[in-house]
Amino acid sequence: MITTAITPSFVAGAADFETTARGLRPHRLPAWVRTRFPDPQLLMAEGQPSGVRLVLSTTAQTLEVVTHSTRVVYRGADRPRGSLDLMVDAEFLQSEELTGGDYVEVDMSTGESTPFQGPSHTSDFRLPPGGKVVEIWLPHNESVELLELRADAPVAPYSSGKPVWLHHGSSISHGSNAATPSQIWPAVAARLGGVELHNLGLGGSALVDPFTAQVMRDTPADFISVKLGINVVNLDSMRLRAFAPAVHGFLDTIREGHPETPLVLISPIFCGIHEDTPGPGAIDPASFGTDQIRFTASGNPAGVAAGQLTLRVIREALASLAERRADDPNLYFLDGLSLYGAVDAEVHPLPDALHPDTATHRLIGERFAEYAFAGEGPFGQVNAAETVS
Repeated sequence: MITTAITPSFVAGAADFETTARGLRPHRLPAWVRTRFPDPQLLMAEGQPSGVRLVLSTTAQTLEVVTHSTRVVYRGADRPRGSLDLMVDAEFLQSEELTGGDYVEVDMSTGESTPFQGPSHTSDFRLPPGGKVVEIWLPHNESVELLELRADAPVAPYSSGKPVWLHHGSSISHGSNAATPSQIWPAVAARLGGVELHNLGLGGSALVDPFTAQVMRDTPADFISVKLGINVVNLDSMRLRAFAPAVHGFLDTIREGHPETPLVLISPIFCGIHEDTPGPGAIDPASFGTDQIRFTASGNPAGVAAGQLTLRVIREALASLAERRADDPNLYFLDGLSLYGAVDAEVHPLPDALHPDTATHRLIGERFAEYAFAGEGPFGQVNAAETVS
């Protein structure tokens, strides 16, 4: 077996890398953001490499990847482990669940947290013969340090040269409740669209933050989408008066670096608890100690008259905002209900009342791809050979 150190040249979809005592830790936000605003939720979300993958070319038939994971677990709740997904020449072959790693156990009733340490994990993949492109999708729900690649033939970094789709959204875009990393809805859509995904879905952190817009401004992309709303509601972080100008500013910042790039503004998908009830959101105490944690809305619908936000209010605000930016011919508005609406919720209910399951991620991804990447869609008119802006 040939041992190869994992360097940034093997990694796609990351913004930054941290060299640790063990190996290489990919980050989805650059160091300057993490230094200026070290919010624990943001740091946890950006450190989970949703959409990030190892990409290489090789003739090897045996490939081992050594990783060391870090995760958060909640006492009394069974949360699925992260996985590595193996794709060969764009076809899914295998998913391997991680073992070991470090974790912090949180008692949701008291907030107390306790750290634990565990061993690194070696994933053993069997590959078909001949030359091929291998993608290993890193877990969307645990951070990882990349330690080693071992193979029975040389491996080399690989770049497809495909157009890059840069997407920002909440935990739904991050991949919450999807079973494995290649099954989150942006990954599904990217495969169907034939593009390279750069995912800035940040669980609990799609809050119209200026630094996120600055990162998007400075990130090479052929296509851009921004999905806003649910986190602003379930954190009760803004009123309508502040929200609309903040979104204008967010889009203006992106346009500084991408003045003509097709950009889709997406409103929230259906979520019954927040359609007409403002935040803050909360974990339903009745679900503590059960097999399924569930969320609830704790606000008062009467607060809407005073400017509190619900998903219905946000959809109307974003639609109006997009109309007022009619001078931007490359800005498109997509109603999130066309991706997942009230009727869909009857057939595919959200298991925790907030996040879609794997089948619903696939549904959302397929619908977005059909909208965006079709010949007449906002991303369908750009020549695939166009140089990344």
